[in-house]
Amino acid sequence: MPIREQAELCGFVFFNASRPGFCTPTLIRRLSPYRDLIAQLVLREVDTLRAMQTMVRVIMQISAVRDGETGAHLARMARYTRLIARCLAPAHGLSDEFVQNLFQFAPIHDVGKIGVPDHVLLKPAPLTAEEFAVMKTHVERGVEIFDVAVAGVRFASPRQVELMRTIIASHHERLDGSGYPLGLAGDGIPLAARIVAVADVFDALTSRRPYKPAWRNEDAIAQMRREAAAGKLDSACVEALAGAGDEIRAIQAQFVETVNG
Repeated sequence: MPIREQAELCGFVFFNASRPGFCTPTLIRRLSPYRDLIAQLVLREVDTLRAMQTMVRVIMQISAVRDGETGAHLARMARYTRLIARCLAPAHGLSDEFVQNLFQFAPIHDVGKIGVPDHVLLKPAPLTAEEFAVMKTHVERGVEIFDVAVAGVRFASPRQVELMRTIIASHHERLDGSGYPLGLAGDGIPLAARIVAVADVFDALTSRRPYKPAWRNEDAIAQMRREAAAGKLDSACVEALAGAGDEIRAIQAQFVETVNG
């Protein structure tokens, strides 16, 4: 039985029976109210998903224009995030939906950089301690921007909203408690944030910046393994990425703007 939104075909509802001939025309007519109820629920979920995707695209565009990050960087780190999540999924019971949501939402992690002054955000050299303190405020600013963006919007899945907020709020936390803004440690850091952190660090290392050349993939992985051994990054996430060399190179070949593979 078709699901339609005005004239657009959006999908089907299938009613199955174990006995041949059970689904008579009379039964099908009786099933119509159930089809209509299911259709309304599905269409509401589709509308919610579209609204969330639109919000994410808007945030990404604003963020990219403001801080100079390229679309290629966001595309790469999102795909690295998905690689890691897929690898960890069996051990952590991660659903396909969670992995896909993480892939879609990871690029909004640095939205708070919109509020960082130009002389800090766009400085073509390493930051001083004072400037880095200013840069770190982008996390709280990002959470504030996100909370304003979703205020009053009735999302069908609070879990998706919470996942987005977690990515923004916790992707700079480190396992030994040395991260920011809250100094979370160990399992106190949500897995989603630990995954995004590793993906973001890897792309930062392998991308050219005004103050540094792009690192080779092997050198970046070696450095991240040292950081994992020192209790900074999640070692399982690092090893998941390390084992995906072919996929990494394919991503870098597709989104080649600032990468030196």
